[in-house]
Amino acid sequence: MIKKLGRNDHCWCGSGKKYKACHEAFDDKLRYLEDIGHIVPSHKLIKTPEQIEKIKESARINVACLDAVAAEIHEGMNTAEIDKIVYDVTTDMGGIPAPLNYEGYPYSVCTSVNEQVCHGFPSKDVILKSGDIVNVDCSTILHGYFSDSSRMFCIGDVKPEVKKLVDVTKECVELGLEQVKPWGFLGDMGQAVHDHAYANGYTVVREIGGHGVGLEFHEDPWVGYNTRKGTDMVMAPGMMFTIEPMVNMGKVNVVTDEKNGWEVSTADGLPSAQWEIQVLVTEDGHEVISW
Repeated sequence: MIKKLGRNDHCWCGSGKKYKACHEAFDDKLRYLEDIGHIVPSHKLIKTPEQIEKIKESARINVACLDAVAAEIHEGMNTAEIDKIVYDVTTDMGGIPAPLNYEGYPYSVCTSVNEQVCHGFPSKDVILKSGDIVNVDCSTILHGYFSDSSRMFCIGDVKPEVKKLVDVTKECVELGLEQVKPWGFLGDMGQAVHDHAYANGYTVVREIGGHGVGLEFHEDPWVGYNTRKGTDMVMAPGMMFTIEPMVNMGKVNVVTDEKNGWEVSTADGLPSAQWEIQVLVTEDGHEVISW
């Protein structure tokens, strides 16, 4: 429930302005949407201008890590080398790799190859070979602020049907991003992603999705891509979340490695692809924070 302050009280956002000159109209709109049955974000999910600037500083490191990987990744490289690149760039720029020791995860980055859907462990034993596709998922903490994004890389001569999977997955993210507008719904974005993937004969993982991010590694809302337009949480200005569909060439089913409890792969062994961006909902559209 969105509670209303006195009009002359200081606004809840910390701007120092009176409520009536700051977020009163914003809260009135959220309250109305909530009253007619929609899911609305709480105040804690709305980032302030000061927080947004701090998160952007974190994102600069995250983007620099993925740029460094893009410059170095090659056939014959092992994925432990990718982990070292991310760790070195992050720490050299004053940040902390967010995955490192997160709930027991032992590495600085996730490297998911071919049929791996997500959370792949970097390893000296995993040598990238021609025809492989790999997702590098990077997350950064800087002064307590979080950023998160991932990219796909094609190694050597990738089969056309696999390269199409990678390209269509990126298109899914781009089409989803087009639907990120103030006072729209997360379902608007989710359906755009879903429809494009399925139109190309693919499936979208259901169990794992995007999430709010910025003040914590994983915040509300959970962001799915098998949703319908006009449903899920209202996208209010100041919300920040990831768009990161995991698109499978084959069936939607996935399995988690029983030994390490982290690595997720397709149940049928067919390839999976993922791109991830971190998005801010603005007053007039959206802004991509990390990519």
